[in-house]
Amino acid sequence: MRLTKDKVVSFLWQHFLLLISLYVMTLGVAVCVRSHLGSCVISVLPYVFDQAGRQGMVPALTIGQYTCIMNFILVFGQILVLRRKFQLVQLFQLVIGFFFGYLIDLNMFLTTWLVPDALWMQILTQFVGCTILGFGIAFEVRCGSVTMPGEGFPVAISKVTGIEFPKVKICVDTTLVILGVAACFAFFGAWQWHIVGVGTLFAMFYVGFAVKQVSKRIGWFNKVLHYRPGFRRYVFGLARMIYKKK
Repeated sequence: MRLTKDKVVSFLWQHFLLLISLYVMTLGVAVCVRSHLGSCVISVLPYVFDQAGRQGMVPALTIGQYTCIMNFILVFGQILVLRRKFQLVQLFQLVIGFFFGYLIDLNMFLTTWLVPDALWMQILTQFVGCTILGFGIAFEVRCGSVTMPGEGFPVAISKVTGIEFPKVKICVDTTLVILGVAACFAFFGAWQWHIVGVGTLFAMFYVGFAVKQVSKRIGWFNKVLHYRPGFRRYVFGLARMIYKKK
C-alpha cells in the first residue's frame, strides 16, 4: 500500500474533525444529564450504573467509563451478529468509543456549575443539551469515518435481517431505555425519573429531528472536511519515517 502525502493529511484532518464532533456530542450528553429530567438514550444505562456505583452496589466507575464498557459490548454484539462479515476496520469503533467515554467525563466535569433548580430551567437545559447533541451527531456523520458503536450495532442487525436501519435503531434505543428502567428497579427499587424521565422521551424524538435540520444546513462543512492544512509536509515526513521503520 503506497503512502501518499494527501492520504496521510486527509486521514489526520478527518479524524481531528471527528474528535471535535465527539466533543460536541458529549457536551450535549452532559448537559442533558445536568437537566435532571432524564438523560439521552446512549447514557441511560451508564448513568444508572454510575449512580449505583456511588452507593457501592457496583464498581464505582464514572458515566464515561461505563459508556466505554457499553460500547465494547455493542462492538462485541456486532461481531456475534455479522460473524465472518464483520470488517476488522470496524474495531476502530473501540477507539472512538473510548474517546467518547473520556469526553463525557470531561464535559461532566466542565458542567458541574450547571445546576438548574426551577422546572423551566431544567426544560431549557434539556432542550439545549439535545440540540447540542444533534449538532454533534450531524457533524460526526458528515465526517464519514467509522460509525459509533451505538449506530454500528443497529447497522449490523439491519444488514443481517434486512430490516430498515431507522426501525432497527428505534428498537435498539427503546431496548436500552427499558434496560435502564429495569436496572433502576433492580438497584434502587423504584423508577429514577432524573435518569429515565420525560427528558429521555423528548431526546428520543427531538435529537433525530435536530440532526435532520442541522444536516440540511452544513453543506459548508464539506469544504472544511476537504481542506488540507498547511503543515502537511511536516505531518507527512513524520508518517513516512514511522512507515519506513515498520
